[in-house]
Amino acid sequence: MAALSPVEALERIAFLLERGREPTYRVKAFRGAAATIAGLPDDELAARIAARTLRELPGIGEATERVVLEAAAGERPGYLARLEDEHAGPVAEGGEAIRAALRGDCHTHSDWSDGGSPIEEMALAARDLGHEYAVLTDHSGRLTVARGLDRDRLLRQLDVVAEVNERVAPFRLLTGMEVDILEDGSLDMGEEVLSRLDVVVGSVHSKLRMEQRAMTVRMVTAVANPNLDILGHCTGRIVVGRGRPESTFDAELVFAACKRFDKAVEINSRPERLDPPRRLLRLAVETGCRISIDTDAHAPGQLDWLDSGCRRAEMFGIQPDRVINMRPAAELASGTPRRGGGGRR
Repeated sequence: MAALSPVEALERIAFLLERGREPTYRVKAFRGAAATIAGLPDDELAARIAARTLRELPGIGEATERVVLEAAAGERPGYLARLEDEHAGPVAEGGEAIRAALRGDCHTHSDWSDGGSPIEEMALAARDLGHEYAVLTDHSGRLTVARGLDRDRLLRQLDVVAEVNERVAPFRLLTGMEVDILEDGSLDMGEEVLSRLDVVVGSVHSKLRMEQRAMTVRMVTAVANPNLDILGHCTGRIVVGRGRPESTFDAELVFAACKRFDKAVEINSRPERLDPPRRLLRLAVETGCRISIDTDAHAPGQLDWLDSGCRRAEMFGIQPDRVINMRPAAELASGTPRRGGGGRR
């Protein structure tokens, strides 16, 4: 492994902690330390290393100081070495060919909603993983617990994305939103704004225990909306800890609607979701639905979770022409699945 600067070592540790689903406070400690060290002039950093006064700085503790000292000496920090051994391997075995063919990730979050990192940091992490693009899909306003975006904040975010793209090219950050599917099946953002976005993920986040018939109507209504492109984590289940049961709906009708209106069904790669369950993923494939393999990442290290989604796609023989994020960015930007490249306007 090539020698890393102190900042690179701290950031790599944070990435691996996120990837390995380690506690958030540890991630924040290393990302905070990286920001502190990055803000120091080189001569001040060198002087503090020599005088052993790093811990006088905000956010630098015993563990982060040791990483800085070891990296500055040209060594591989021991903390990093341990994490590389524990978390640097594949998230899941299998699906390598599909993973290699993916060009991007259509479901990611930043600190504009409930993500933990700035927009540009997420873009750079996606680029460094080999992505050609990623879609920024922060939550819509109804999901207040996630600091969802209202119309004005979303429009401001579009300007920020344009600025970021100038700095990270040829990588491209596509505009998007994970918009709440409301109880009546409408989308939690106006058509005028949604029509300006490259990709819109629609997900159910409330009233997850709605009666089956009502939930089916809710989801089919959303899928029929011309401004929705991807049906996100369709059952809403959580499979770790205390968990959360699946929402109940007529999957045959919902997936038939996805097929009819040419919307993609998401394979959500988050370890606590793995949504849809196998039986429903099989049904979506048999129905002929398009697929989007996404991480739903809320931090840079989580962008590397695509392995688990690719493994599940391989299990069911999903063909490349059915996976929308095997397409180049220009096709998604000009028209996502149902538009066939014809554009949203």
